[in-house]
Amino acid sequence: MYQIDPPLSPKEVLPTMYDLKSEDPEEPGLPDEFHIYQPQLLRETFRPPTYSPDEVFVASDLNLYYDSRHPLWYKRPDWYAVVGVSKLYEGKDLRLSYVVWQEGVNPFVVVELLSPGTEKEDLGQNLRVVDQPPTKWQVYEQILRVPYYIVFDRYTNTLRAFILQADRYTEVNLAEPRLWMPTLELGLGLWQGTYQGIDRLWLRWYDVNGNWIPTPAEQERQKAERLAAKLRELGVNTDQL
Repeated sequence: MYQIDPPLSPKEVLPTMYDLKSEDPEEPGLPDEFHIYQPQLLRETFRPPTYSPDEVFVASDLNLYYDSRHPLWYKRPDWYAVVGVSKLYEGKDLRLSYVVWQEGVNPFVVVELLSPGTEKEDLGQNLRVVDQPPTKWQVYEQILRVPYYIVFDRYTNTLRAFILQADRYTEVNLAEPRLWMPTLELGLGLWQGTYQGIDRLWLRWYDVNGNWIPTPAEQERQKAERLAAKLRELGVNTDQL
């Protein structure tokens, strides 16, 4: 093969988001209700002050293509966030998948929600099978080098956090179920509360003061409560409004 000068860009020689499959109906491990609500709460409360909203992309159960040498290989994290990348693909389109060699930015944090069928792979307890794609753990740790890998077991309410240090994941000894991420100026922890009408322990993001980041619905409710309080101060009977 002749060398082209100048070399072609990856977009011209490798599959793009539009060429790669975004779903596989025959793939096992379809999400249950918790796998729907929990990523939604993470999305709604992930607002790092160090990045503008247009520089943040979050996804749940979306194909993550990670190896240009094997362009059909992918993983589907339960939730992940990429910072410093356009919220929209090329600034204009919703993503069908996230293709690392096209985007040029790897995920900053990945969250996996344990289930009996995926626990061993999520915790790096499975060995790679010869001639098969690497495991999730190997992809996050050795290929994508994701700085923060979070694992939550909703059956035991156990939160485990791994930080990339010296090319390997090191588990953080959490004195309490919270982990601060200085680059984001956000932390991730377990919150006991009601979301979507369900009271339980949830993973959600908190700010530098330790306050839980409110969801849009909570923000609207807080705004309404402040307005009602102000009206009462002015002598207005809000019960009649």
